[in-house]
Amino acid sequence: MSEEPASVLSERLKERIYASLTVLAVLIGLVEGRHVDHTGAVLAVAVTALGLWSATLVADLQARPVAHGRRLHRDDVRHVLFTSSPLLSVAVGPIVLISLSAAGVLALRTALWVAIGTEVAALAAWGYLGGRRIGSGPLRAAVTAALNTLIGLVVVAVKLLAGH
Repeated sequence: MSEEPASVLSERLKERIYASLTVLAVLIGLVEGRHVDHTGAVLAVAVTALGLWSATLVADLQARPVAHGRRLHRDDVRHVLFTSSPLLSVAVGPIVLISLSAAGVLALRTALWVAIGTEVAALAAWGYLGGRRIGSGPLRAAVTAALNTLIGLVVVAVKLLAGH
């Protein structure tokens, strides 16, 4: 799929941003946790991503036939799997960082904070790249990136203030 339609790109990006915000909230919960170990952290991130992905699959595979007035075809299933895959890929970075921590490269708390920073940076990058894609100049794209960063930081702040 080299020339992906705009609607497919939109769906994939939406899922990626949604998953980033959700995993970000989970990472804050982990960093604030008192008895978190490497296995528990990996499981929390992986199960979160798998849960989001599974829920999306169920919802899309039930809604699609209703919306289109026909049974699902193989292409429909392939489309749903493709557009929902960013829900899984968002877990890769945090799991790699937690694994590096388990190998002794850095402390678990540090790995979690780096993962949090990476997710916020990814939100900023999507904002900037999205702004540039729609024809905004570098300054406007940077403003969009700053707004996305702010959204990520608000999620972090709310979770920290709530004591999670």
